[in-house]
Amino acid sequence: MGDHVHRFRLGLEDLAAASFACSPLQETVLSLRMWTHPGAYVHQTSVFEGIRPVFEQLACAPLLRSLVATNRYVPDFLTPRPSTPFPEFPAELAVVRTLAPELLRGELERAFLPHDRRLPPPLADGLADPAGLIASIADALEAYWTHCLAPQWWPRARSVLHADIVHRSRVLAERGAAALFEDLDPRLLWQDGVLTIRRDWGDGDTDIAVGGRGLVFTPTFFARGAITSISDDHPPVINYPARGQRTMAGPAVPPPTRRALEQLVGVPKARLLTMLDEPTSTTELARRLGVTPGAVSQHLAVLADTRLVSRARHGRVVLYARSPLADELLR
Repeated sequence: MGDHVHRFRLGLEDLAAASFACSPLQETVLSLRMWTHPGAYVHQTSVFEGIRPVFEQLACAPLLRSLVATNRYVPDFLTPRPSTPFPEFPAELAVVRTLAPELLRGELERAFLPHDRRLPPPLADGLADPAGLIASIADALEAYWTHCLAPQWWPRARSVLHADIVHRSRVLAERGAAALFEDLDPRLLWQDGVLTIRRDWGDGDTDIAVGGRGLVFTPTFFARGAITSISDDHPPVINYPARGQRTMAGPAVPPPTRRALEQLVGVPKARLLTMLDEPTSTTELARRLGVTPGAVSQHLAVLADTRLVSRARHGRVVLYARSPLADELLR
């Protein structure tokens, strides 16, 4: 099947209202592709191989695997558009639980039938009791989140996703919408009030007027390019590959620092400044350096007092970034 395009028509108000969000439910659902399509997202492979023993012990593992089609699609209702920039997982999962049972068959068929021609047996069998199947799916996602992702993977992932949003917001403020969309993904084209996504699925081109409903962008670890909902009936949302994914793959080696900088501010602070090419949390910096978060916090406090780093809170995460003064110092 050849490429098609999905067009979002945005008025000035739509463009002004476009926003970013970080969705733990989206990442939970899309990460199921790691178990059905191993190797598709190489930067996550080593981390998820460590999670695999816990996943395989889940009684709901077969049901969770059945939620991903052979072309990696997942039903739209499992990834509702975030209603706030930094939603909590329980609140997002509650939205999944509210799906009207009579809508479930259509949601599943749109995801599976065009490519696979049939529903996976766990889902096909469960449609005898749609309300029960919705509850079982939600319970399975909750168990997967609680045992596999929330303990260690999500805190690190959240830091990377929030840093991505900081970067995108800066691009939008400094260079405008055209630069933002170009920076998000090569599949996106912004021209004359129309944002176009090239896609390799569907029966033809689609043309959607955002019409005041808002357009939300969500970074993800589990997409190879910008994607949107299968159905045009859902509120407009675009998922795009997050920056900084390589930092999730195994222990990071701190970049080399210059001797003069080490002599000026000390080795630990020099390393921190060199590492802050992107906004990063204390926890993630500590992981990369192999030290405690408390030790990193002490150095960051000094760097902040001397105006070499800036800090900003995003949801529950505080991110640190190099200041323009520090950029000049490194140069």
